Amino acid sequence: MTQALPDRLDITGCDKEPIRTPGSIQPHGFMLTLSPALDVRQASANLAHWSGVQAQAAVGQPLAAAIGAEAGERLALELHGGALGQRPSYLGTITAGNGKHFDVLAHAWDGLTIVEFESVERAHPADFRHLYPLISDFLARVNDDASMPALTDLAARHVRSVTGYGRVMVYQFDPSGHGRVVAESKAPDYDAYMGQSFPASDIPAQARELYTLSPIRLIQDANYEPAPLVPDANPVTGNRNDLTFAALRSVSPVHLQYMRNMGTLASMSVSLIVKGKLWGLISCHNATPSAVSVEKRTACEQLGQILSLCIESREDGAELQFRLDVRRIMVEMLGRLTKGADFIDNLSGVFPELLRFARAGGVAVVVDDRVLTYGDAPDEAAIRALSTWLAVHGHTELFHTNNLAGVYPAGAELTRNASGLLALPISRIHQHYLLWFRPELVQTVEWAGNPYEKQALPGAPTQLSPRQSFAAWRETIHGHSLPWHAAEIELTTEFRSALLGIALERAEQMAELAEELGRANKELEAFSYSVSHDLRAPLRHIVGFSDLLIESAGSEDAAMRDRFLKNIKQSARLAGKLVDDLLSFSQMGRAALRPTHVDMLELVNGCIDKLDLEIGPRKVDWHIDHLPVVHADPAFLHLAMFNLLSNAVKFTGGREQAVIRIWCDDTGDDYVFHVADNGAGFNKDYVHKLFGVFQRLHRMEDFQGTGIGLANVRRIVERHNGRVWADSILGEGATFSFSLPKKYSSN
Repeated sequence: MTQALPDRLDITGCDKEPIRTPGSIQPHGFMLTLSPALDVRQASANLAHWSGVQAQAAVGQPLAAAIGAEAGERLALELHGGALGQRPSYLGTITAGNGKHFDVLAHAWDGLTIVEFESVERAHPADFRHLYPLISDFLARVNDDASMPALTDLAARHVRSVTGYGRVMVYQFDPSGHGRVVAESKAPDYDAYMGQSFPASDIPAQARELYTLSPIRLIQDANYEPAPLVPDANPVTGNRNDLTFAALRSVSPVHLQYMRNMGTLASMSVSLIVKGKLWGLISCHNATPSAVSVEKRTACEQLGQILSLCIESREDGAELQFRLDVRRIMVEMLGRLTKGADFIDNLSGVFPELLRFARAGGVAVVVDDRVLTYGDAPDEAAIRALSTWLAVHGHTELFHTNNLAGVYPAGAELTRNASGLLALPISRIHQHYLLWFRPELVQTVEWAGNPYEKQALPGAPTQLSPRQSFAAWRETIHGHSLPWHAAEIELTTEFRSALLGIALERAEQMAELAEELGRANKELEAFSYSVSHDLRAPLRHIVGFSDLLIESAGSEDAAMRDRFLKNIKQSARLAGKLVDDLLSFSQMGRAALRPTHVDMLELVNGCIDKLDLEIGPRKVDWHIDHLPVVHADPAFLHLAMFNLLSNAVKFTGGREQAVIRIWCDDTGDDYVFHVADNGAGFNKDYVHKLFGVFQRLHRMEDFQGTGIGLANVRRIVERHNGRVWADSILGEGATFSFSLPKKYSSN
């Protein structure tokens, strides 16, 4: 019988369908839900067809009333004999009172015992023994040398031999959710899909989640008439039953029409779960209705689990080898970078290794007035514009994309050799970058049907599938490069730390010879007491808690030891932050400014985006007035504004609704910017200390910080020939202001 369908189904809502609570089952068996006393709470409407007992009459009666006294007694022993889990367990084969035979599956879920009865011809229990050789043969052929294509091809052939289906495919999901067929075994008269891709929309997100939870699903006949549960609501919850793990669970009518459009009337899928995530599926198709017995399904599920373990093992091995290869190149480069006196010349000396390190086509180093390139890289003007864009948008950490034109408008002109970008800032305060470029990788994807075709064919009665045809359809994708591997990104971050260490070492060596050393020493003397006090505090904590940890070595109080270790870790991080901030402050006085036109509204929005992680779930009401374009160093100005906005966020932490306003006054010769908040404020009697190095007007316990942020703001503004000041009412908020001359001249 054909399942009743509405005149038109909107496929755009298929990702919201109640696929876990369909309210019905497939009719090749029947379902009962039972109370702890094994009384029938619900029965599928087709119960009379299989047992001769009307569903409504069975509700409220003992189990035996629905399936017969002998079958009920036997099943009661099985149900009372062991604890059921959420996954269905095979309880054996019973013969109902009317002489029909059923394989029985049961599981505990949704507050009930759910029992499923699948019709079979045999009276004896399922025999799993003759299927063991199939699994054994698969295991015998799986060895350390078997490639992924060989493993998936072997799995497809074995599953097809078990099920007898006409076509079995193994397909793998890519990061975008599209599934590509990587292995196929089929009868000669079935269409081939090997190498083709199915769009992510074929399996909505909630269906993927269901595949992850319930690793096997069978549809015996796509034209089935669903059997609803009677009554339709779970008597325990009052809602529709959650049939997530039920073997007979009814499926979406959209999916059934999809199957018919594909010429498939029976299907079975086995999920491939790798590290807890859905890696892919073994998908089985048959042109005619076809049953797959419980023992055959069990064999296929076990084979899927074995294949998943093999995939995980090989992916882990490949990942480890890739990381080792990249790390080997990195170590080689670092060894050569420490030998010469000029850090930038050293970098240019390892350009070939830099290309191999990131599998790039071109590389560039941007440092002050110097732009050095190697390989197939954009021209100098394009690289300078790109580095300015990175600075204005606050990309002070590692930035990567394999579709540069998608995030950087001018990137459309760089598609040929820079569709992919990996940008590594090599300074905390300068607009200095190490840039890797990857060329465009034009891809041709062969889809199993046009994934963009939404309309049904003329005269079709329903609109159920994203497409009516599954004929091969090719699409060419432009503007993308090879994606950056997770290991490349992680190791590039590690490489950055090593580079900064080398650069700082070189800076210290040069500082010893510079005439500026005298001025630097005087400046250091001015705040040496504050530095020693702030730095010694976390070091004293580390020593003190280390002593306590040693003294508690024999104690069994794990919570106390964890507290000591946590305090040691926090103090060490604070000490490191103090040192980092001190280095930034000392470098800021020497760095050359690189002024350009800076859109302050764009810069402020970039700072706010960067603060999102720090803000978290808090409510912050931002009020941003119109802001002008100024002439200034974008990297320095970004750091100053970020410090002011970060302070505003921090000191409004105690407010239920934080309000932060940013605006600008035009005084004629200057632009005056203001950042106001409704936070804790400060005592104006001590405003003269506010912009000093390592000065804090609040206790560390109340507001974390090193006391260097506002000193950085003052130094940056003064380097631009501006000035900075602040006003506040304690407990009501604060306003920080700074001026920038409209006509900038270097000092």
